[in-house]
Amino acid sequence: MSTNEIATRDEQTVATTAAPQPPANELMEWVESARQAHLVAQSLAKTQFAGAYRGKPDEIVAAILTGQELGLQPMTALKSIDVIQGQPALRAHAMRAIVQHQGHDIELVESTETRCVMRGRRKGSDTWQTVEWTIQRADKLGLLGKDQWKKQPKTMLIARATGELCRLIASDALHGLPYAAEEVDGYAHGEVAPTKAPLNVAALTAPAPRTEAPAAEHEYAVTRDDQPTDGAWDTDADDSTDWPETAQPGGAAA
Repeated sequence: MSTNEIATRDEQTVATTAAPQPPANELMEWVESARQAHLVAQSLAKTQFAGAYRGKPDEIVAAILTGQELGLQPMTALKSIDVIQGQPALRAHAMRAIVQHQGHDIELVESTETRCVMRGRRKGSDTWQTVEWTIQRADKLGLLGKDQWKKQPKTMLIARATGELCRLIASDALHGLPYAAEEVDGYAHGEVAPTKAPLNVAALTAPAPRTEAPAAEHEYAVTRDDQPTDGAWDTDADDSTDWPETAQPGGAAA
């Protein structure tokens, strides 16, 4: 075998074994995931399981894809992600579950109607981070007037502490969803609270409209059977009815 033939065969072997494979197109994979999620959403949107997403297949697709990035299964994502004021937000229990699933530690130290203390540490770390939320702190932020804070302050304090602690020890695990749904203004029972209409100052300051007393009906009302058939009925023709003084239309009672 000649030297040229050996060189040619070696080049062919290198070209076959060393040629890099084309990289997977991550965007195309994401598009395929979105297409599959859309097929699932079409069915889920018709069921009670969709909850606040019922009848909204496009929102279900967005929730499923967002959950996929967080490591959540489709049905879990629907129960864990709320859309509040146009932004997706994790519920506090789901945020805590994601962080703990990543191997980080979270502990509830104290929980009352007025105070919540939680602590956590990052996986592999010996240092604990402590977060405290009190009813006084919530009051300074103007939260106590909200419906959920009036009904269940203990739960809302835990939610606030959870969000702050998870951001502190494992913000990378949240993938751009740093706030718990309970932390976002307008949250109510896992659904979007309706946006309040702006106050109409003119309407609030305008005087109340005067209510006119309804005119008394004619004591001797004529039925349709008595009405002339030629269409020449004149309602003002006879104004001579002797009205009682206390019942005259527009007149003041004696």
